[in-house]
Amino acid sequence: MRDLRKQQGISQEAFADKCGFMRTYMSRIETGTANPSLEAAKVLADGLGMTLSDLLRDL
Repeated sequence: MRDLRKQQGISQEAFADKCGFMRTYMSRIETGTANPSLEAAKVLADGLGMTLSDLLRDL
């Protein structure tokens, strides 16, 4: 997730805001200490401008 976000030049805080998540939750997702629900993964994919299937394939 971190690499995909960085490829788009988005800070963690800006991406968390864009997705409607707390920055700490985004950090936990990126470090693997939290697993997003399917619904949250869809929001993350939308925030990156990708489909959910593309996001899951790239992870």
